[in-house]
Amino acid sequence: MAARFFRILGPILLCLHILLHLFPNSSSIWSELFLYNSIPLIAIVVIATSRRINDRLSKPLFLFALMLWFSGSLISSVSSYFTVSAASQNLANTAYLLFYPCAIIALPRVISPTRVFTILELFDASIVGLGLSVLGTTFALKPVLPHFNGNMSEAFFALAFPLSDLVLISLTITTVLSTGISPRSTVLIIGISIFTVTDFFFLWQHINSTYTFGSVIDDGWLMAIVLIAESFWHHEGDNKILNSINPLFIALTVFMSATLLALIAIRPGYFPTFSLIPAVLTLALAFIRMTIALKQASHIGQERILARTDELTGLPNRRRLISEIESFLNKDGSLLLLDLDGFKPVNDLYGHQIGDKVLQQASTRFSRALPHNALLARLGGDEFGVLLEGSYENAMETALALRATLSYPFLIDSNHIQIGVSIGVAANNGSADLLRRADDAMYTAKREGLGVYQL
Repeated sequence: MAARFFRILGPILLCLHILLHLFPNSSSIWSELFLYNSIPLIAIVVIATSRRINDRLSKPLFLFALMLWFSGSLISSVSSYFTVSAASQNLANTAYLLFYPCAIIALPRVISPTRVFTILELFDASIVGLGLSVLGTTFALKPVLPHFNGNMSEAFFALAFPLSDLVLISLTITTVLSTGISPRSTVLIIGISIFTVTDFFFLWQHINSTYTFGSVIDDGWLMAIVLIAESFWHHEGDNKILNSINPLFIALTVFMSATLLALIAIRPGYFPTFSLIPAVLTLALAFIRMTIALKQASHIGQERILARTDELTGLPNRRRLISEIESFLNKDGSLLLLDLDGFKPVNDLYGHQIGDKVLQQASTRFSRALPHNALLARLGGDEFGVLLEGSYENAMETALALRATLSYPFLIDSNHIQIGVSIGVAANNGSADLLRRADDAMYTAKREGLGVYQL
């Protein structure tokens, strides 16, 4: 109930402050110090009492950002009515400026606090955001830059505020592009847009010496803050399909930054040199992003290979064989299943280490006896499988050759180890039961001591 009261009170006080501008000489310490600064203070309460955002970072961080902005506003208001030190305006501007780093981190998370962004998505958002900042700093700020007359403090803050606005709104928009429109993001973008426009309009008036403290332009910041605070009470939306930023946007921003750097090199002084900062950062992030993407692609490729490879023998595993059977059903060939005879006693007598070496050497012998286009896989334990193209006669000859490879013993650590193999052969007839038929044939060969059995 108290939260609803403050959500209503903020807009009411804002409307009252705007209406006071309709009356001449209405600006007073009451309206510009107390009434004006009570509105961001109420917005802080509105955000603090919101229950729709439980993110551990976004809400506390933006509350801190808004407190910094409130501090800057309070210092500016006090310095307009009371005699304070000359450094007070620099202190106010510093507080205003510190608002941006916190807001830049917090507001994109406010749009979708439940989503965990990957590192590549964060890089993509940063690249597009900085790329849009390049456009803004090159074409939007150039005509409104003041003549600083050697005042480095004024020059720094005059450039820092609009640059920060461009980064903030760009990152917010690119986050919305990847998460989808929602009631919260709509209200938030409107608020940030009003904040940015107000900053640019203030800069324009400041350049032309038309700005006066307590004018209606000051209400633009209040309106933006009220809307941003209200967005914390809206749904983030139920958009389950989360889109990545279109690669075209990333390519365009990188191309634009590279083109700008080339033009600055060709025509020094034609474009403002401060646009070098976001342009260089955009290209640097793009190269880092490309490096990360290549490493991830390499890791994915390695993981896919390992997922389909037997660790002990280096042969394809059961998963790989089954996936190959699906494309093998329309070919002329056979599936052979091999089960080692006498392997368990060897494993029990000599231990698993010797047993593993037997499996490795057996797989080597099998590989040498197969044609180059055959697929040999270890299915697990002492069982192997072979996908072999060709006629039935060719399959039987290959099965006999495989069996013959184990006709002489293995020499492992001075131990002569003799084992055999039972092989089941199933000719491919296009049916999906190829693996089952080969398995039945192999068990028949093993049970009846046939060596090789065709089903």
